[in-house]
Amino acid sequence: MSTAIWWVRRDLRLDNNPTLRRAVETGLFVQPVFILDPALLNDDAPPRQSFLMEGLAALNALLRQRGSYLLLRHGEPIQQLALLARELEASIIFAEEDYTPYARRRDAVATQNLPIQWVTGLTALHPASVVKADGSPYTVFTPFMKAWKSMPSSLTGEWKAPAKLAGPALIESHPIPSFKKNTIFPATQPEAEKRLERFIDDGLFSYAESRDRLDLDGTSSLSPYLRFGLISIRQLFAAAEQAKQQAPDSAATKSAETWMNELIWREFYQSILYHFPFVTYSAFNPRFRAIPWRDAPQDLLAWQQGRTGFPVVDAAMRQLSTIGWVHNRARMIAASFLAKDLLINWQEGERWFFNHLVDADIAANNGGWQWTAGVGTDAAPYFRVFNPTLQGIKFDPEGNYIRRWVPELANLPTKLIHQPELMTALEETRYNVRLGRDYPRRIIDRSQTRERTLNAYQLSKDGFTQPYS
Repeated sequence: MSTAIWWVRRDLRLDNNPTLRRAVETGLFVQPVFILDPALLNDDAPPRQSFLMEGLAALNALLRQRGSYLLLRHGEPIQQLALLARELEASIIFAEEDYTPYARRRDAVATQNLPIQWVTGLTALHPASVVKADGSPYTVFTPFMKAWKSMPSSLTGEWKAPAKLAGPALIESHPIPSFKKNTIFPATQPEAEKRLERFIDDGLFSYAESRDRLDLDGTSSLSPYLRFGLISIRQLFAAAEQAKQQAPDSAATKSAETWMNELIWREFYQSILYHFPFVTYSAFNPRFRAIPWRDAPQDLLAWQQGRTGFPVVDAAMRQLSTIGWVHNRARMIAASFLAKDLLINWQEGERWFFNHLVDADIAANNGGWQWTAGVGTDAAPYFRVFNPTLQGIKFDPEGNYIRRWVPELANLPTKLIHQPELMTALEETRYNVRLGRDYPRRIIDRSQTRERTLNAYQLSKDGFTQPYS
């Protein structure tokens, strides 16, 4: 009997998996395959790679419960798949389409050389389908969101993987590389399902109010699971829609709608990456491609280490280095500080986040950084500069987020936790926090940096002479 290969990529799950479903519906033997691609494994991202390996091990365990297994090979994907197609006598390969520039170059070669069919699953709707009437892509979120919501889609209806997955005879498989289990984000499909259920039951209906609070568990914390497809994006949209229908009041309805809009932001950034792949190496807005960024390695290092003297920024950066995940509001605060207070190229921050985040996704990470830096599509205005102190007071009012991640400030009262520089010498002694010794002094004077930043952005605008639309 011939075989259908399921080329596992960013869909490490069995249930609600349209690619696996297509393979099963052929009636052929189905062989799950994952290719350890050196081009993707040689980057500096140990948290994310460890999460991936744990996810592969969890997927293999689920497959073995169904009489199947995950076949691993190491090497250039097209070459390895061609070899496996011959070994398995495979007549067709199914794979979930990906939209990064590298993936699209690789997959174009696969299309030319392999019997492969691409399946939409990374996004709920294919980026090429959500476009304007003239076929051009949206570059502003709100019109994109309205168009997205107006389109017919099959976001409902769950699909459960068969209890048995028949496959061909066992052939040689490489072992899954060693990994360190993630105690914060266990990389399994059941864990993703559990988190979604918990969020729907206790969190979704207050999401609009609590999602920006750094000191509360107000988000779904599903981003690592979406990044590697341990849960289906269509399943999340279906859950959001069902919650809207069942919401007990207008506030709850607003919260469900707000969460759905956040999911559509993910679709939007995937669309931007699909249509404008140059954003991976350049600002989307050509007016801001010549900003005279500062070369300030010591300031960059202080930011990376969470030693800037601005508590909420330092808390965000230490959370990142400790658990590989950061609350979205904290990401924006830290990003704004780097690009607009320190005037350091946003791409330095984009790269640092990508190398340290468990949930690092090229589209979302790039889109978020360009938005905050004011250089991207539908971005925050370039003259909007977050005040980290005011942001901390607003979104961490009691300072509990700071106390957790900047423990040397834990004894400070709420009135000082966001501004330790206001301590008197007596208070430094009382709370056992010496500025410059136990906690760094502020590395910049923000009363002087805003003008510097606005001038730098204006210089880039003034130097741009081409038409811009």
